[in-house]
Amino acid sequence: MQCSRNRKFVSIERELHDRKFAVELLNDVVIRPPCVTDGASVNALIARCPPLDRNSLYCNLLQCAHFSATSALAEQEGKVIGFASGYRLPDEPETLFIWQVAVDRIARGRALGKHLILDILSRPVCAGVSMLKTTVTQSNSASQAMFDKTAAVLDAPHRRTLLFDRDRHLGGSHSSEFLISIGPFQIPGRDKPDRRR
Repeated sequence: MQCSRNRKFVSIERELHDRKFAVELLNDVVIRPPCVTDGASVNALIARCPPLDRNSLYCNLLQCAHFSATSALAEQEGKVIGFASGYRLPDEPETLFIWQVAVDRIARGRALGKHLILDILSRPVCAGVSMLKTTVTQSNSASQAMFDKTAAVLDAPHRRTLLFDRDRHLGGSHSSEFLISIGPFQIPGRDKPDRRR
């Protein structure tokens, strides 16, 4: 995949009191699909964003190489300040699963995580997507708030259920992971399905 570094930062935002969508611009921030050469920068970003689980550099390289179309990277003045990784579930192609969202401390408070997710949803590769899923720990209130706001923008119901139990699934070494399900929703004006998939 050719790496494009000049994509403007656009996302879907619901206008107040109706279902129309508008483009919002964040000054000096570029959002684009990641490239394989971004793997090291993504790995370093996640290391700066506790309590996120750190992945191996190889894992982040694969995210940038194999899941680029359903992931998004934010840059400001050439520095990676945000990253969201995701994929369409193989058995539920109408569902986009967000693996991880990382936002640098210097970029927090600007709803950047939400914008990364909405940027992915706006792409042709997500035509037909009507559900969004992710997992969060009970202590990660920032992520929970971000997905609450994303659900509000999408004007979609959302619910939270236990998915991976600390003792039963995670060997007692990690907090339980709760599944957040958002949807169904529709994205007005999104392109027709990408039949090359």
